[in-house]
Amino acid sequence: MMAIIASEMLEHIFSSIHNGIIVIDKHNRIVFLNKAAKKLLHIEHDHWKGKDIRGFIPTTQLPHVVETGESTIGVKVNIAGRACLVNRTPLYCDGKRIGAIAVLQDISEMEHYHQLSKKMETIIEFSTDGIYVVDGNGVTLMVNSAYEKITGFRREELIGRHMEELVGKGYFDQSVSLLVLQQKQRISILQKIGGKKDVIVTGNPVFNDQGEIDMIVTSVRDISKLNELKMELEKAKSFSQMSQHRYTFSTSDSDEQIICRSPLMKTLIHKVEQIAAYPTTVLLTGPSGVGKEVIANMIHHLSPRKDQPFIKVNCAAIPETLLESELFGYEKGAFTGAQASGKIGLFELADRGTIMLDEIGEMPLSLQVKLLRVLQEKQIQRIGSRHAKKLDIRIIAATNQNLSELIASGKFRSDLYYRLQVIELFIPPLAERPEDIEPLLDHYFTFYCKLYRIHKRLSPRTKAVLQQYHWPGNVRELKNLMESLVVSVPARYIEPDDLPTHIRSRSDTSSCLTLKEKVEQFEKRLVYEAIEKSPSLRKAAERLGIDHSTLIKKLKRWKKTETPRPY
Repeated sequence: MMAIIASEMLEHIFSSIHNGIIVIDKHNRIVFLNKAAKKLLHIEHDHWKGKDIRGFIPTTQLPHVVETGESTIGVKVNIAGRACLVNRTPLYCDGKRIGAIAVLQDISEMEHYHQLSKKMETIIEFSTDGIYVVDGNGVTLMVNSAYEKITGFRREELIGRHMEELVGKGYFDQSVSLLVLQQKQRISILQKIGGKKDVIVTGNPVFNDQGEIDMIVTSVRDISKLNELKMELEKAKSFSQMSQHRYTFSTSDSDEQIICRSPLMKTLIHKVEQIAAYPTTVLLTGPSGVGKEVIANMIHHLSPRKDQPFIKVNCAAIPETLLESELFGYEKGAFTGAQASGKIGLFELADRGTIMLDEIGEMPLSLQVKLLRVLQEKQIQRIGSRHAKKLDIRIIAATNQNLSELIASGKFRSDLYYRLQVIELFIPPLAERPEDIEPLLDHYFTFYCKLYRIHKRLSPRTKAVLQQYHWPGNVRELKNLMESLVVSVPARYIEPDDLPTHIRSRSDTSSCLTLKEKVEQFEKRLVYEAIEKSPSLRKAAERLGIDHSTLIKKLKRWKKTETPRPY
């Protein structure tokens, strides 16, 4: 009777244990399963008794324990989709091995929380803000990599040490964690690290169920980073406002290309490619409209600064009273009418990039002195500020004036001229490089035809007239004329008579035409327009009201070398 009671009591004890217990005999048949083991194996009936353990756990090693008598402790296995730690032990009776017992501990939740803990540690470690954690007594528990980077302290010298000790050793001038322990609330302070760097620290208390502080998590941010962000915000705001200013303009014009065939321009481009990689100051000279801005674009985009700001300033377009504040910026309250927050100058906006000072000959003498200092010392000082700021900028100056004459008349400083003239590039006028006229005509005429989706052509005679023209306005004049011809001439085939009078008057070709030649020129225009609008020469002849053979004869007589479209 007592044996039965003891057996039942033992079974109740095993069933109350949280860990699963499995007992098998020497034939690998299940002798006993407690409640936890049944739950783990999803067994709800009693048909398990006497069954082979491998029918429930195919990968079980209990038969091996029965066979060899070897015990295994703390082996991690997967049972019914759950992570478990298993202890396996052989069972003996009177010195004989009669079976084996396994104790299973379900560690799935522990694994989950462990993985979650690892993820949280990773998140904290890769936070861009510094993280500093102390326990409820003020002893350092952990710091992340960002904190090490911000402060220069290694975590090994901080973890395990009390905040009072660290303050006393000069690591910090004051501890936000100690203040949080005293006041039991979130606190932000300005903290000096190592007597050198200022940071903003915010201590956040973490309370336990009893309302006591369990730990304090402090976030740390380098103020210098905030200042950089503020500067970037100011720059972004200034860039967005620049589009409203008439003296600044974009560099993304799709028609800004260097088109050349002349030896003069090829030599110039080779020089640009040679000097672009260096931050040397460049002075661009040449008459108005030759393309100084295009050369400046090329210098910037071929340089290592191509992904940095490229600021263009027309010194002649800004009123003299505003030029200084626009170039150098000012502090708040620097003068009456100044923005309350101050303003970043164009030189600062161009930091690490390039600034082009167009029409440099128009710069007032008072500002020439300041520009000379920028070139010499590579730093600027805002109006109303006592501090100078270092800059890394490349300056490209441009002018269509003779600076030597301006120096002689006292309107330009000779020392500034020689500072700007480190590399001087002269862009020759179009009249000195006639080889470039034809490719420029083709490029800009084609560009505007595509831009406005208009199909037109320049007649060979028109091209001849344009090539004989002296182009006093240089490339700018040529570009503007091509746009005008594309949009304002109704005919598809542009003849010399469609050109402005001042261009035709300089050409012998148009003025010496006889009446018969002018009539033939008009006839050619009608024929070519009919060909453009017709799918074939035969249809063009029908449109013109003439025989197909007559049209062929006319085309042969005119010695046409190209047709407007293939047939």
